Amino acid sequence: MIVEPNGVIGILGGGQLGRMLALAAARLGLRAHVYTPDENAPAADVAHALTIGSYTDAERLEAFGEVVNVVTYEFENVPAETVDILAARRVPVAPGARALAVAQDRLIEKDFVNSIGARTAPYFPVDDLASLAEGLQKIGRPAILKTRRLGYDGKGQTTIAAADGDLARAWEEANKKAWAEIGARPAILEGFIDFTMEISVIGARGRDGSIRCYDVPRNVHEGGILRRSQVPSAAPAAATAEAAAVTTRMLTELDYVGVIGVEFFVLKDGGVLVNEFAPRVHNSGHWTIDACAVSQFEQHIRAIAGWPLGDPARHSDCVMENLIGDEAGRWRDVSVEANACIHLYGKREALPGRKMGHVTRLNPRYRAPPAK
Repeated sequence: MIVEPNGVIGILGGGQLGRMLALAAARLGLRAHVYTPDENAPAADVAHALTIGSYTDAERLEAFGEVVNVVTYEFENVPAETVDILAARRVPVAPGARALAVAQDRLIEKDFVNSIGARTAPYFPVDDLASLAEGLQKIGRPAILKTRRLGYDGKGQTTIAAADGDLARAWEEANKKAWAEIGARPAILEGFIDFTMEISVIGARGRDGSIRCYDVPRNVHEGGILRRSQVPSAAPAAATAEAAAVTTRMLTELDYVGVIGVEFFVLKDGGVLVNEFAPRVHNSGHWTIDACAVSQFEQHIRAIAGWPLGDPARHSDCVMENLIGDEAGRWRDVSVEANACIHLYGKREALPGRKMGHVTRLNPRYRAPPAK
């Protein structure tokens, strides 16, 4: 399947990732049709067409499917029912349903990662107080209790400290926190990892099975939210090679089409553990917009449209920093910095913890010789 120029890319979700996907599609002469329940969605400002509807509205989804050539999504918590409705109309969806199902459940995700020969932190499924006690006995403390589904940016999780002896209270607090934030109860207990840094791999697989990976960034998180990504990462070469190899196996095993973001912990011995993966374009790959000829967003559009994948080579060293909450109010100062590329997402309200934009600061490695 190849989507020719002037074809239509359907995007489920209207947030900043959908916005940047729509912009990338336009660069290639393709049109983006965004489907979202949010009337004030950032992607609506740049999309060719917009449908407002719930993700389970069969009538609207069917009408949406009739006017697009292929559908993708900007977030991994798209309901399975949404994909089923589109599949019933034989609308191509990429990445496919399997990648979505694996990524939506942390327990299934970790089982999958281990099944392809990659490593994760120790983990244990938790459904009640008894299984929490059993998991803590096997994994030890401290540990992190996370909801199995729907958590993101540090939400739906709580830490059980080494000195906390009241399991009943820990379980109750974890459940209350998860329920208040995202309304989920099934959980997974994960052991703490003594790591030296966090890195990620932004990889892509085309419809022809070809795979390309970008240079590996080093990521710094604050409060569960990505603060910055730096390239080059200064990670050991063995670690970046292993991370890229694991990502390649993931893409192949899932018969994946599109861009994937895989987060890793780098251990003191140079090995890596998989933290999680996202079946979509990823925040830690935003630097590719300004530091590469082909960004992760264009790469994703190329892949799902059946185009050849682009060269992921980087032309500049860089640091990408998220602008969170009222930090976006610094736009005047950032906009006058040399080699600073500012991206604002058009969100109407700057809430605490909300990603309002990002800035990529470039340090070009290659400079044109002076004119004679």
